[in-house]
Amino acid sequence: MTTPRPLRIATIAPLRFPIRQPHAGGVESALWNEVATLRRRGHRVDLVAPGGSDFMTGGPAEYVLPPVAWSDDELAADDTYPAGYLDVALPRLDAALDRIRRHADDYDVVVNHCLHGLPLERAGGLGVPVVSTLHTPVLPELLAADRASVGGRSSYLSVSSHTADEWAAAGIDSVVLPNGVDQSLWPLGPGGAGLVWFGRLVPEKGTHLAIEAARLLDLPLTIVGRIGDQAYFDRAVAPALGDRVTYVGPLGQSELAELVGRSACSLTTPVWAEPFGLVVPEALMTGTPVAAHDVGGVTEIARGSTGITTVTPGDPAALAVAARDLIEASRMPGGREDIRASTVARFSLEARVDRLEEFLRAAVHRDALGLPGPTSEVLAGGPLAAGALASPVLVEPEAAA
Repeated sequence: MTTPRPLRIATIAPLRFPIRQPHAGGVESALWNEVATLRRRGHRVDLVAPGGSDFMTGGPAEYVLPPVAWSDDELAADDTYPAGYLDVALPRLDAALDRIRRHADDYDVVVNHCLHGLPLERAGGLGVPVVSTLHTPVLPELLAADRASVGGRSSYLSVSSHTADEWAAAGIDSVVLPNGVDQSLWPLGPGGAGLVWFGRLVPEKGTHLAIEAARLLDLPLTIVGRIGDQAYFDRAVAPALGDRVTYVGPLGQSELAELVGRSACSLTTPVWAEPFGLVVPEALMTGTPVAAHDVGGVTEIARGSTGITTVTPGDPAALAVAARDLIEASRMPGGREDIRASTVARFSLEARVDRLEEFLRAAVHRDALGLPGPTSEVLAGGPLAAGALASPVLVEPEAAA
């Protein structure tokens, strides 16, 4: 059997934060791991990203976008940019896309994770098939950019069935390919006596509800992550800090994995329909159980997983009961090992990239034949649908129904 040659990929990052550790959020973390894994497998990946990102050494100079600099009086939020940043960043992103177009013969595929619409609008004219990942609920700007594209549209991946359904209702079909976790970076931990909450500190993540659940359990809670809404932090988190509730700020990946792995339980408390919820499989990969809110992509992760219980959002008492029961079960012989084994089977990064490679090669093959991109196909046997990461098979929707 002939081994397929490595792919030549141009990857476009989101613009709000550099792609480096400590990761600004789940999107940045997922992209960092995707690029690292593809490169480790021998693929050439040129990254278009803000200055200060990893993976930029030796790449085309046009692909280094202006560094992101938030002033002291600006909130480093997830739905805005620093004042004036797009005025300088978008012309540079346009120039990077121009370089891809001029050097289309040097690439097999463009992998787009950008949350700005410009790459989607230009997708049909780059001379290279474009595969874009949907990380968010429907954003009108991205929808308009897709519709404005001339000469073809992107093929799309979604991080969960929940996200795919939202975008399908808006007219964009996608293949469900959940994010994965590198098991070598999230090793089995020993557990411990305290609770952990990690993620962005913003109202929709519900950190205050984790604090209340920890109080009901009378267990210490460590909070980790970037403050995305200072007013929310000052109002809902800071007053609770003390001997039993500790905020340690953002941590590098290895330090975070070590902390999560020596925790008794991780609390995940989104009060919105989380598109995926990467913190859940990350915690489970260390053997630490997760008590979580039953919303969006988190609900899908919970189906068929070991070591996670979901409850109705906004009920700290139910969250506390779930965490107590999970802690007790995880302390049984083999409890944490079983949680990790289930997570490796469903959310291994290596298995995810296996499926990503197949999708990218399918997009390249169709483009070579002059066929439309595989926007109407689904990957059957996916981890969220079947509870185990089966061999990837491309199936038409009628056959999958």
